[in-house]
Amino acid sequence: MAYQGFAQEYLGMPAVTRAYTTACVLTTAAVQLEFITPFQLYFNPDLIFRKFQIWRLITNFLFFGPLGFSFFFNMIFLYRYCRMLEEGSFRGRTADFVFMFLFGGFLMTLFGLFASLFFLGQAFTIMLVYVWSRRNPYIRMNFFGLLNFQAPFLPWVLMGFSLLLGNSIIIDLLGIAVGHIYYFLEDVFPNQPGGKKLLLTPGFLKMVFDTPEEDPNYNPLPEDHLEDQLGDQDQNQRPH
Repeated sequence: MAYQGFAQEYLGMPAVTRAYTTACVLTTAAVQLEFITPFQLYFNPDLIFRKFQIWRLITNFLFFGPLGFSFFFNMIFLYRYCRMLEEGSFRGRTADFVFMFLFGGFLMTLFGLFASLFFLGQAFTIMLVYVWSRRNPYIRMNFFGLLNFQAPFLPWVLMGFSLLLGNSIIIDLLGIAVGHIYYFLEDVFPNQPGGKKLLLTPGFLKMVFDTPEEDPNYNPLPEDHLEDQLGDQDQNQRPH
């Protein structure tokens, strides 16, 4: 029963959330089982551009460290806010959601070229949290039963928590910065006087991820009408 419940919950996850969280868990499991090592995954511009180890552009977003409190903490937040975004403001807009992934990953990678950052998955999670929090500003949050605040403060609370754990806040600041850039370009600037939408999802992403809607101006061919009429006649002639 527990397995069926887990399988049902897993299959009920929206596609992008399911794909990303699964990739993160499988990557961590592969490291834990020593099939691969973090040295094969981390972001290294020299190895990427000189040795053509292109996979590092992706794998550095998939590894959150060894199994432990930090890993499970990140997975919970990644799953929760990625899913709420995909089922909320991006509902029915999978291509736009994937484009946000690509845009955020691209900006973080650019920053990684100039800073010694090896894994960017936590920054990516903070970006998702930031975008969700700005789009849900009136939701009240509670952090471990100790702190009550409104949603827009959540990324900063998480950054403070990282600081208490003795971690560097550079990753958190990067996630907040990229999240703010996306939020500003997508939600704020287009609504300003003279503003316009600058982030346009490429057509090929819409072709791949979005189910095309039926064209209301579509005019069926005469043979289509004939087939429908024959089908109706056949149904009427069947004995009831």
